[in-house]
Parts: sequence; C-alpha cells; structure tokens
Amino acid sequence: MKGAMPPRPFMGPGGPMPPPQQFGLVETRPPLAAVLRPRFNIPGLHPSAAAAAAASGAGKIASTYDLVESMRFLYVNVVKARDLPVSATGAIDPFVQVKLGNFTGTTSIKAAAHSPAWNQVFAFSASHLQAHILEVAVRAKNLGGDDLVGRVGFDLAEVPVRVPPDSPLAPQWYRLESRRGDKLPHGEIMLSVWLGTQADEAFPDAWHSDAHAAAGPAAVASTRAKVYFSPKLVYLRVAALGAQDLIPHDTSRPMSACVKLQLAGQVRRTRPGAPPGAPNPIWNEEFMFVVSEPFDEPLMITVEDRVAPGRDEMLGRIVLPLQAAMPRHDHFGKPVEPRWYNLMRHSNDPDKKEVKFASKIQIRMSLDFGYHVLDESTYYSSDLQPSSKPARKPSIGMLEVGVLGARNLIPMKPKEGRTTDAYCVAKYGPKWVRTRTILDTLNPQWNEQYTWEVFDPCTVITVVVFDNGQIGCKNGGGPDQRIGKVRIRLSTLETDRVYTHFYPLLVLHQSGLKKAGELHLAVRFTCTAWVNMMALYGRPLLPKMHYTQPIPVMQLDYLRHQAMQIVAARLSRAEPPLRREVVEYMLDVDSHMFSLRRSKANFYRITSLFYGFMAMLKWYEGIRSWRNPITTMLVHMLFLILICYPELILPTIFLYMFMIGLWNYRYRPRHPSHMDTKLSHAEMTHPDELDEEFDTFPSSRPAEVVRMRYDRLRSVGGRVQTVVGDLATQGERAHALLSWRDPRATAIFIFLSLVVAIVLYVTPFQVLMVITMLYLLRHPRFRSRMPSVPFNFYRRLPAKSDMLL
Repeated sequence: MKGAMPPRPFMGPGGPMPPPQQFGLVETRPPLAAVLRPRFNIPGLHPSAAAAAAASGAGKIASTYDLVESMRFLYVNVVKARDLPVSATGAIDPFVQVKLGNFTGTTSIKAAAHSPAWNQVFAFSASHLQAHILEVAVRAKNLGGDDLVGRVGFDLAEVPVRVPPDSPLAPQWYRLESRRGDKLPHGEIMLSVWLGTQADEAFPDAWHSDAHAAAGPAAVASTRAKVYFSPKLVYLRVAALGAQDLIPHDTSRPMSACVKLQLAGQVRRTRPGAPPGAPNPIWNEEFMFVVSEPFDEPLMITVEDRVAPGRDEMLGRIVLPLQAAMPRHDHFGKPVEPRWYNLMRHSNDPDKKEVKFASKIQIRMSLDFGYHVLDESTYYSSDLQPSSKPARKPSIGMLEVGVLGARNLIPMKPKEGRTTDAYCVAKYGPKWVRTRTILDTLNPQWNEQYTWEVFDPCTVITVVVFDNGQIGCKNGGGPDQRIGKVRIRLSTLETDRVYTHFYPLLVLHQSGLKKAGELHLAVRFTCTAWVNMMALYGRPLLPKMHYTQPIPVMQLDYLRHQAMQIVAARLSRAEPPLRREVVEYMLDVDSHMFSLRRSKANFYRITSLFYGFMAMLKWYEGIRSWRNPITTMLVHMLFLILICYPELILPTIFLYMFMIGLWNYRYRPRHPSHMDTKLSHAEMTHPDELDEEFDTFPSSRPAEVVRMRYDRLRSVGGRVQTVVGDLATQGERAHALLSWRDPRATAIFIFLSLVVAIVLYVTPFQVLMVITMLYLLRHPRFRSRMPSVPFNFYRRLPAKSDMLL
C-alpha cells in the first residue's frame, strides 16, 4: 500500500529515540479501484484468465466497490448431495469437508440423510491459497475408520472468475470419486466454485478461512459483517386531565390521588389532584414517552391514593393499547379530543360479583409522528428526519465509506494469549453497519464499503473500532472493548472528493490519553440535488413540530435517554447481536455527565473566540502609533470618505467580508475534522481530574456528606458545562462563515455579501433604515413562529463540538 513515508527516528545520546505520539491525520494514496485498475494476481490462476478478469471486472469494481482495495477470494458453494451410499446399519450421517492447503472448512452433519442439503458458502482468502488443488470431500460420521464417501477435486487454474453485478454462478452436479480418482457408482454433489472479490453477495454470510480459529459456531457467527437498522421511534403524548367518582379505601381521611403512567420501563407520575381530597380531582398534566413500532407495549394507567410516605393504594387501573392514540403527522391536523375511560378496581375477593359502577378518568393520547426522536447527541446527530414518512424530504446525495483497515492497534487480550480481534461499527441515520472481525492481528484489513442516503449535509457519521469479546475468552465471552472513535461532519467535505486518511484512535483512561492505533478510511460525499442541498441551509434543522410545539430541554434529555435504551435493547436482540455496550458508546450515552476536563475545554473554546478582537485591537494600536505610515494614511483617507459619505459604510463592511472570504479560500481545510486532543484539553490533564471524570455516578467516595456534595456539584457543573459549550458553538459558527470549513455555506455567504454590498450601494441609507425598522416592528400577526432564514443558516454552520473527545 502506498502512503506517507514514516518519519525518521529521533537521535539521542544512546541511539534512536522513539518519536512522540502523533494525534493528527495522515493522508494516504492507497491504490483504490477509482484510481487504479485492480489486478487479479492469484496463485494458481492461469495468466489468460487473470487478463480476462482484469479486462472484464475492473470497470465493474470501479463503479460499485471503488473506495476499497480489491481483495480476492475463492468461493465454494456447497448446495446438496444425492444418491449417497448406505452403510451396513442404514443411512449415513454425511457432512462435507472443503480443504485447500492447510485450511479446512466443514459443514454441519445431516443425520441419516440420503439426499442432504447444506447451502453453505466457504471463502478462502487469496493470501491463504497454499495449494493448486481444491478438494471437496463428502464424509460420514458413522462409518468409522476411513469415513470418506467420495471426493471432487478442482484445479485453481480452471476456476472461473465472477465479478458483480454478474449473476450468481449456477451450481452443477459432480460425480463423486474415490481416492484413486475412479468414478463411484453412486453419489453426486451439487456445488459451484468461482473466484471473486469482497463485492460478492456471498461474502457476508460465508465461512471465512481467516475466522477458522474462532471458538464455536456462535463465535463464528459474531465475526460476520452485518447491517442493522434502528427501530422506528415515535413520541407518545399522554395528558391526564381529570377523574370522576373516585372511591378511596379509607373514607375517614382526605384523598390524595395521583396518576401513574407506565410504558414498559418508562414510569411517570402526576402531582396530587386539585382540589385536595375531592372525589373528582383535576391534574391537567402532560407527559411524553418514546415508543417503537410495532407498538406492541400497552400503556398502563393507575390512579393511586397516597396514604403514607412511600405507600400508595390503587384506586383503579386501565390498560390502553397504543393503537388507541390518535396519530398526528403535523401540527395543522385537527386537535386531539380527550376521552373518558372506565377504571377497573382491584378486588381481593374472587367471588365478589362485578360492580356495575366504575370510576372514570379523562385521558388525551396522541402519537406525534411529526417530531424527530433524538437518540444521539444534538451536537453530532446523523439523522434529522421526522418519524412521519410523508413529511420526509427527498435525498440530496450519497455518502460512501470504505473501511480499509487499521494499523498499530494496542493488544486487547494479552492475558488470553491473543492480540486484538478488531471490527468496526459505523452509524449514519437509522442504518448501522458492522464489518467482519479480523482475528488476532494488530493491523487488520477489512476493505469493506458501505453506502448511505444523505438527506441533510449538516450531519455526522460515527465510526468506532471495537475488540470482539466473544473470541478467545475462556469464560463464555465478555463485553466488547472500545478501541477508538472517529466522527466526520459531512458539511465539511467537498463534493465528489475521495478522502483517504489514517484517523487516530484516541481513548481516554484514568491513567491519561492513549493512542490505540489508526483507522484507515476512504470517504466520499456525492451530491445529486444541488438546488435542494443549497436550499437546506435556509430551512430549520429539525422538523416543524419542534418549533411550533417545542419540548422542554429537561424532558428532551429524559426522552433521549429512553430512546437510547430502546435502540440498545432492540439491536441486542438481533442475530448476531449488536451488543449494548457498543450501542451506548456509539450514541454517547454518558456525554451529559460532568467532567472538569470538558469544562476547561469549553472555557478555552470561548476564550479563543476573543482572539479576533485582540487582533483588531493590536491592528488599531499599530495604526494609532504610525508603525506603517502608508497604512495609517490610507486608513485616514478611508475614514474621511466614510464620514463624508455614510451610505458607503455598510457596503464597505460587506465588501470587506467578501474579500476576506476569498482570501481565506487558499487556507481552507484540506482534510476532514478529527478528534483534537489540544482542543479537548486531554494531553496535559491532571490525574485527579481524570479520576473524577471516570468516577461512578453517584460517587463511590466513602464519606456520605462528601458524596452528597460531590454529586450535587457534578450535576450542577454538567449543566454549566453544556451552557458553556452552547456559547462556544455559537461563536464558532460565526467564525465558520468565512473560514471555508463548510465550503457550501461560505460560498453562499460571500455571494450574498457581494449582493448585499451592491444593493446597499445603490439604495439610499435612509430608505434602508426605514425598511429595516418597519420590518422589525411589524405586527405579531405578520410574524411566523418558524425561525428565520438567516437563523436557520446560522444553525447549520459547523462548530468544533464534533471534534471533542
């Protein structure tokens, strides 16, 4: 692989010294199919066949799988067998053994089968082709001694080459042979053998030769590449309005009725009804829950009477299916009407007759499909679409990511006698992808490519490297250990450019910052609708219902936590499961916890915003002190012109910003954003601060008083940290107007600056002031509740929040 030349070692008194850790990006030039035509140099393959493969398949790979290096595999599809011989005791228990050199793959055993079917694919990497003959043998478990039933041999020089999108190779029947090569009178096997790449549709579910050392079938299943989708999440809005004719168990004391709403693990409670002690209490409280399709969990509503602290008595209960809630796809629909429901009373006497009289409760329920259910941090969300399919916008482009490989990973299993069993997980929108696990290596090569539809460029893709805890563990498998994370904001990428970089994998431990290796990615963002993409910069970031009927911030944090729990539970039930610790790390489940290190990082982000004002003050001081007489005279002339012609002030300012934007174009970023250790304040952090950051919540400190104060301080500090981060984000967005970090946004801004400068130049200043004041002081009925176009444009500008560890 071609790439950057390694740096020369530092020379010390005793010889070469190890270089310091590098936490930046390393740009590479790998031989991708988009640039170079792949070569089929496979041992045992005839030169004419290799030339034909290169001529017929290179163009197809370049158009479908062009962001990764082509990897060659020998595929063997064992379909079924028929007319197998029988033993003295009856039908045999056949299985198939595929052998190539030192690598052997085995199918499952079919008990007492005369015509068994397996439908299993084996994939041998080209680097493992140690022989020229492929042997497919049918064996029987219950034959004893020599269990060979028959075999078929293939010369690799005669194996055909198949490159998608060619149709799958049709399997054929082959007569079984003895060890001496004689055709047997009975027994045939149906199979197909071909040479292909990782773009083959049989690649994900195949038995791979590089996973043959995995312990057990379950472990082999956990090594395969899979695609997952998050469940469709919707907000359920429930309002408990009031009740009628509640009957307490004890009439000698005033009743204190409240409503308990429970949906799976989500529990909410109202305050005691008003007026106190009345049989017809009124609550008028509204709650929101997160539900997922197919909405099979019912809502349990219980009216309880608080008889003592920590003791409640049930006055009635009702279980409502979610299908009873009214679906709302936008805020323009008809209002949701409340309904009265009968409360069922709990009776300890099973022989008691049914009571015709029942208490009632008034409930208003709706499924709000118009919101986007947040399950990620709002700073680096990958999906902003509403839950309602009719309200979603068409896609504006395509994101393609090639996971090439990694290098210099740290050993994760030295106690088990292994290095690292690494795999990658990438998430963008509702689609999760998981690469195959490369066993026992510190330099894995995946070369897998994945594609996502893009609906908004102001989104972030997350790629994380994990160590597979199901491989090589003696106690039945442990949790998957995190190795490092990479986040890339799409709006900072140039369109149709392929970015190939080594991204540092940084992990923060209690002992300090560590570099766990480097991840090699190829990223390309392709736009298919330029007009729609440019128009998105003036539209709201979230669906309309977030602005017309906003959700309180504290409630939104609770709902986000519940959404993450639902996604983690659903993906953990897949096969193979995407484990809970993987999902929680991908979704940054603990990002809201207080950290003194993050607080310092946000503080320094704010202080860095004032560097521009300091530079202006230094420039003014230089003009005032006549350090450069020519510049000072020009400033005096410009000042006098603007005083004499005040209508030139605003055009000059916008023209100046236009010129600054053009000047900064040459200094625009050439690589995607990545984890910045200096910005994160992670390199020189005090160990005591890291101990506080990795402390449990609540604190594990022994003193009870210290624990109470410490937890309270962390809770308050976490909120202050979020506010400081929001302030820093707003300032960094202003800085991004002319920095070309988002090339499309900067192009829009400087073009509009030129237009505004021309308009201000030809329009009298007094007219502009009158129009501006009339617009700002217009009647409220002429104002929209939706944010303005400049505000939406500003919200979409990139900040440095997605670069923080």
